[in-house]
Amino acid sequence: MQHSTRSTILFAAVVCLACSVFVAGSAVALRSFQQQNATLDKQKNVLAVAGLVEPGQRLSAKDVEDRFRESIRPRLVDLKTGAYATDEEKTLDTYDPEKTPSEPAPPNKARVMQLPEYTLVYQVVKDDKVERVILPVHGKGLWSTLYGLLAMDADGKTIRGITFYEHAETPGLGGEVDNPKWKAKWDGRQAVDEKGTAVICVVKGTADQPYEVDGLSGATLTSRGVTNLVQFWLGENGFGPYLATIRNKRE
Repeated sequence: MQHSTRSTILFAAVVCLACSVFVAGSAVALRSFQQQNATLDKQKNVLAVAGLVEPGQRLSAKDVEDRFRESIRPRLVDLKTGAYATDEEKTLDTYDPEKTPSEPAPPNKARVMQLPEYTLVYQVVKDDKVERVILPVHGKGLWSTLYGLLAMDADGKTIRGITFYEHAETPGLGGEVDNPKWKAKWDGRQAVDEKGTAVICVVKGTADQPYEVDGLSGATLTSRGVTNLVQFWLGENGFGPYLATIRNKRE
């Protein structure tokens, strides 16, 4: 009986060890594929919010990569100055958002906790002319942190699109941030006032001002969260200095 118990424990240990090695090996082997899929998904979202993919249009991985390469120019931006990064260490090849130096964000309604020293933005380019810029945004909704992309005209004032690629808001309520009809309401909205202050907001009910967007029915807190995060990232602690630089170059 003692020998049988020892054998059972030994067998279980060997099986656990073998399974652990298999799982660890699979994770390592699949890591590159996971990274490729994550990159491809980000490129799809950038193309969509840039208006370079029709709603419902399906593209192959090669089509996505080709269209992204032809029309999108990634740039690194220093958040504090609004200038494009020029430091040799801050190149696209070495950029890693998880390793980028950051500092605590000032208290804010979007509940953004950390601010990176520099971050990635995307220029939409046609005939070597920048037509739009795509800004990464995030902030707290009701149940989750919403991660999205905001498309702005090259004038640094007008919104052309918004999309959220990751969140856990309530389906049918706050989850309606994914609804194409609601996202379409952002096109042409005024992001900032004459002084450059972020004024765009999601209102309860129907919008009647150029800087307002219709609220999400039954999702007041998610709507408020979207307002908070967009205003934060368009403000002085987010992309405000960068957008001011864009506006000054066009004036």
